[in-house]
Amino acid sequence: MSAPAGFSIATRELNLWYGSFQALIDVSVEIRPRLITSLIGPSGCGKTTLLRCFNRVNERYGYVRTTGGINIMGQNIYAPEISLVELRKAVGMVFQRPNPLPLSVYENVVFGLRIHGQGAELQRSNLDAAVEQALTQVGLWKDLKDRQHTNATTLQLEQQQKLCIARLIPLKPEVILMDEPCSTLDVEGTRAIEELMFGLKEQFTIVVVTHNMAQARRVSDECIFMLLGRLVEHDNTADLFLSPKNPKTADYIEGRYG
Repeated sequence: MSAPAGFSIATRELNLWYGSFQALIDVSVEIRPRLITSLIGPSGCGKTTLLRCFNRVNERYGYVRTTGGINIMGQNIYAPEISLVELRKAVGMVFQRPNPLPLSVYENVVFGLRIHGQGAELQRSNLDAAVEQALTQVGLWKDLKDRQHTNATTLQLEQQQKLCIARLIPLKPEVILMDEPCSTLDVEGTRAIEELMFGLKEQFTIVVVTHNMAQARRVSDECIFMLLGRLVEHDNTADLFLSPKNPKTADYIEGRYG
């Protein structure tokens, strides 16, 4: 699969089965860099499955089968020479529930560097700088600079989710995938994560799954509407919400189902 110019992610006729159930059907999509793209649609429509295709996490389950192609940053991610370790370094993931490691704040941030073999090569001063830079970028440095050796699981949920994002930054990914990153947060926590996303898109391509239509309108530059495993419509967010081209999109946005 050749790389379409100007796109971070491109799929062509992507199909995925969980055993005998087909969860994705001929999905072809192109996602532009340095934007927030939301995947929306009713529960079970395939949006989380599609998101997890981008770093091949679905393949952890032995009963998953895929056909078609996915190209990320000019690389066919199914090519035999592609390393899953390197792919997941380039395509970071943030999950619904914050999942900080039961380690210190400091060790959470440098964990990726250590498992990818870079931590041993870096002096402590370089690791310290990486931690400060990552925590600053997600807005945690002021609160946690004197608590770097606190167990990360004791932080507030909003702080935990920000820390999970900070854990990706030292690895310098190209893409950050977010699977309903605000679903466990209150209004203030949600606002904080959304504001963080606005800052992050200056550096990263962000793809986010959300059930929250108001959130999709607030944070995303483009939206992809999915239904029953198919991509129904992909457009800039304002146009998709104000003048959807497909009546199925209009039905979903207007609350007729889902």
